[in-house]
Amino acid sequence: MTAKSKVKTKAAEEPKKSVMTGLLAQSPKTPKLGEIVTGKVLEVSRSTVFIDLGAAGTGVLLGREIKENRNLIKSLKPGDEISAMVLEAENENGFVELSLQAAHREQSWDVLRKISASQEIVKARVTAANRGGLMIELSGVAGFLPVSQLSHEHYPRVEDGDKNKILQELNKFINKEMEVRILDVDPSQQKLIVSEKAVGEEKVRQALSQYQMGELVEGTISGVVDFGAFVRFPLKGTEAQAKPEMIEGLIHISEIDWQLIEDPRQLLHAGQKVTAKIIGIEKDRLSLSLKALKKDPWQNIEGRYAKDQIVKGEVTKINTFGAFVQLDKDIHGLVHVSDFGSPDIMNKQLQSGQKYDFKIVSIEPAVHKMALSLVRPESAAKAESAAETETPKTE
Repeated sequence: MTAKSKVKTKAAEEPKKSVMTGLLAQSPKTPKLGEIVTGKVLEVSRSTVFIDLGAAGTGVLLGREIKENRNLIKSLKPGDEISAMVLEAENENGFVELSLQAAHREQSWDVLRKISASQEIVKARVTAANRGGLMIELSGVAGFLPVSQLSHEHYPRVEDGDKNKILQELNKFINKEMEVRILDVDPSQQKLIVSEKAVGEEKVRQALSQYQMGELVEGTISGVVDFGAFVRFPLKGTEAQAKPEMIEGLIHISEIDWQLIEDPRQLLHAGQKVTAKIIGIEKDRLSLSLKALKKDPWQNIEGRYAKDQIVKGEVTKINTFGAFVQLDKDIHGLVHVSDFGSPDIMNKQLQSGQKYDFKIVSIEPAVHKMALSLVRPESAAKAESAAETETPKTE
């Protein structure tokens, strides 16, 4: 083939290639299931809406989609642009079956993902309440606000911890709006968890930067729960204001007193004025202590108790690992279950609220620990017999 003929052949092929490319470009583009597509309304009737999807073909809204979106459908007219999700790429009539509801849900989840990524503060409407927290609605999606994620101001501090009373408090928020941040968003599991407490965390962190470990604060008990008590006090620099900014800290049950406490409500109540010592500052948490302001009863314990001493004590609590024994107002010891051989034997030989004789096995004042052993009748008899044997006889 000559060079001239090659040029003619190439020239002949070029137009064919261009025509084919054009035809391929004009061929329908098959949409994917779940894809959000946008098109212009072609025709609206009582039972059907046709939408021009361009290269993807013609879309259609049918039946349930018409019924559930009646107000929107009534407002549509030819030429309006609308977005919908693909339910079926090609139905029996050759149309792309679409859903407005599914598209709206998907777009709502997209909005929520963006809000979560930016940590934006948004308003959510409370729709219902249960013992675990509040049901909320955000961008058309149902979500959950756990009790633990409520702000200090809204946390239901019920004195006796009654779950029905907690629910009564939570019911007060229904139909109200709360400022929240998204903690977790997962469309695949239809999960949306929000927090009201997180909104004020940054403000609290800045406020806590004004305080130091060991500092004393004066405040009021704002609530007592099973694990401790909350104390509210004015933020530094706002004490003289008519409405000072308040901050809150927690006195854990272990920091109320040196004695073993079963229920914080036995010693503290809402409205009580207290002075507490700051023992922990972590992010948005402030840990306080009352017992840190009292003398440590273990400091001079050697003057009262010694190893191998026989003491009388009251059993205050029995666990699977042993029994707590109160020797005086502040000092407790532990009889380990190994002293009995098994929990069953321990429960047979000891009863809570009863007093028994115990032998001090060891004392560790630095960590406030005392190990005890139950003095059993046979042990006491042997000890008495040994003592008599060692005593010299007088003629």
